[in-house]
Amino acid sequence: MNLKKYSLVLAFVLLSALVLGCAANVAKEPPKSPPIQNEEPAAKPQPKPDKEPYKLSVIALKGPTGMGMVKLMENALIQEANAKYSFSLAAAPDEIVGKIATGEVDIAAAPINLAAALYNKTEGGVAVIAVNTLGVLYILENGDSVQTFSDLSKTKLFATGEGATPEYILNYLLEQNEASENTEIEYMAEHSELATLLAADMGGVKVAMLPEPNATIARQKNPQLRIALDLTEEWNKVSGGTELVQGCIIVRREVLNNNPEAVDAFLAGYKESTAFTNEQQSEAAALIEKFGIIPNAKAAEAAIPRSNIVCITGEEMKQSAAKMLEVLYAANPKSIGGKLPGDDFYYIP
Repeated sequence: MNLKKYSLVLAFVLLSALVLGCAANVAKEPPKSPPIQNEEPAAKPQPKPDKEPYKLSVIALKGPTGMGMVKLMENALIQEANAKYSFSLAAAPDEIVGKIATGEVDIAAAPINLAAALYNKTEGGVAVIAVNTLGVLYILENGDSVQTFSDLSKTKLFATGEGATPEYILNYLLEQNEASENTEIEYMAEHSELATLLAADMGGVKVAMLPEPNATIARQKNPQLRIALDLTEEWNKVSGGTELVQGCIIVRREVLNNNPEAVDAFLAGYKESTAFTNEQQSEAAALIEKFGIIPNAKAAEAAIPRSNIVCITGEEMKQSAAKMLEVLYAANPKSIGGKLPGDDFYYIP
């Protein structure tokens, strides 16, 4: 074999060895797994909420303060376990005092003077977040002898609301009209009882001061009754521009400090609810009867226009409520707990 042939044979042998070595390495390499089809991506861990949403317990008085809440009350009923609020009703302001003081309820609709008295009693333990009711008082007569406040001296006046805003408003108006010394007043405990006696012309009740909706209920029972004096109009004549504020919404300070978002959400919902009551009176009246705030929807619908249901918040709320409390304090310091509340009484979102 010559040198040229020997070189070719040697090259062939080396090339064959290289190919066989690569094949062996390939055979030793483990087979790759086929791709998995439709594999679900790994679930991302969900962040835990900081705290559970706070459910507010709310109490309202039967009457205009409750009438303004009916849409919120209906929503809570529909939502059931997921509702943001629980509601209860009180027949008298005294029921509210104990429940707020003990923490049984978080938010309450109350007379403005009671709110200030609670603030003083609890050393700032409550704050007012909205004005919700303006003037709702009327003097009704079986006859036509009362045309002005001075005419009240000619007859005996029956009234309700002793120790609360109705008494202090009436006293203020009598004093401003120089009629306080000659007017005989007898207070009764129940609005409904007085309305019944006036409508039936019983018990010597000829002239009576009643709030809405009781004034409307009495006039429905006896169409001969007339509105002798609208106390909101009479107030505006002598108050020097101070708005007649009767009711407000208060919240426990602890709740406000720990759950301001829940309080703000309530205020937004309450504003919508008052608009519903004022603008959709027939539908609101049906709910007012449903929740037992007024016995029948017909009376509720007739009473809404004269019930002055509002939702005034922020600086406007502070100005109107503070001026009203100044008038009440000047008339009788005990009516608001002995002193005017501090600025922290007014919640400005």
